[in-house]
Amino acid sequence: MMMKTSLLCLLVLTSLLCCKTHQGQRIITAEPGDNVILTCRAAENKDVIVVEWSRTDLESDQYVLLYRDSQFYPDGQSLSFRNRVDLLDVENGDVSLVMKNVTTDDTGTYECRVVQRGNNERKILDTDPISIINLRVEPGNKEDGPKEDGGNKDGPKEDGGSSEE
Repeated sequence: MMMKTSLLCLLVLTSLLCCKTHQGQRIITAEPGDNVILTCRAAENKDVIVVEWSRTDLESDQYVLLYRDSQFYPDGQSLSFRNRVDLLDVENGDVSLVMKNVTTDDTGTYECRVVQRGNNERKILDTDPISIINLRVEPGNKEDGPKEDGGNKDGPKEDGGSSEE
């Protein structure tokens, strides 16, 4: 019994380590042309007021996506993301970023910040990111049919598919 518990604990710890880096960032990979979902979830039972997805190498006045008071704001959005990004299910707190037709230029570190009703601070820049994802878009060996992780060009890959340590 003790050995089973120890093995279970080891398995859980190993699975946690495989999906996160030391800073708590997720590293995901995709191939050019793929659709990916960068996961981010707001706390339950609170209305989402503001969602900002940013990439750390963009100018400070630019962002990947900004959603405020139930609408999207294209002003300030980096042109490379226009008409290619959306939120998964904001009404239910799933503010994951859906990216269509990724390119190698989409490689970078993405941060998700959320302000919800009831939070004292309403300035999005003062909030810590609740999700940090390092996306790597690299050409790979294309094979016929879907990849082992289930991702393909026909549908988005949850968290981009493969994870690395």
